[in-house]
Amino acid sequence: MKGIVVFDMDGVLVDVTASYRETIIRTIERFTGRPVTRDYIQQIKNRGGFNDDFQLSHTVITEFGVKARYEDVVDYFQSVFLGANNDGLILEEQWLPSDGLLARLAREWRLAIFTGRTRAEARLTLDRFAPDIRFDPIIGNEEVENQKPAPDGLLKIRAAWPDLRAVYLGDTVDDARSARAAGVPFIGVAAQHNSRRDELAGLFRAECAQAVIENVNQIEGVLS
Repeated sequence: MKGIVVFDMDGVLVDVTASYRETIIRTIERFTGRPVTRDYIQQIKNRGGFNDDFQLSHTVITEFGVKARYEDVVDYFQSVFLGANNDGLILEEQWLPSDGLLARLAREWRLAIFTGRTRAEARLTLDRFAPDIRFDPIIGNEEVENQKPAPDGLLKIRAAWPDLRAVYLGDTVDDARSARAAGVPFIGVAAQHNSRRDELAGLFRAECAQAVIENVNQIEGVLS
């Protein structure tokens, strides 16, 4: 094995524009009555410290002058995202890797995931789109003491496979800062359709990203 490729999920393996990002927008509007744009959400993400979408939603609601219990925000968020029986906006997600990409990578690299999702929510999407691809380990947000930009998840993965060099692929400045804190090379994903792509790419470079790509399907060229 050449090493271990660690993927963030949202925005890297999965297009969450119509799932997580839309859920954030609906949650903020539900509590404040104020519609926000996807560009506004990206602006908040680029501030850093908002890897957790629950926290992001609650923070924006609070900044808009509305007092809401964090637990109520989470409950409503999940009712939109997961629905009554995993039939919510999670079903609007789109898988980003092209056919065969991950299988080719797996011939030479071990594959792992460090995500802000829970492991259960990660598995819902992975079982739907990539049931035959092995990711080991999968580190969800409940398995780390400190959320990104802390390096906890990446440090756990490095500890599990100490003899393998690691690289982390992510789409937020918190991913980049987590990688830098863990001493893991970082590849940033700044999608062409991202309204703040240039700003995001600049943030990645400031965090010493080894490369900035438009989508996960360009990863083979970078790794080679």
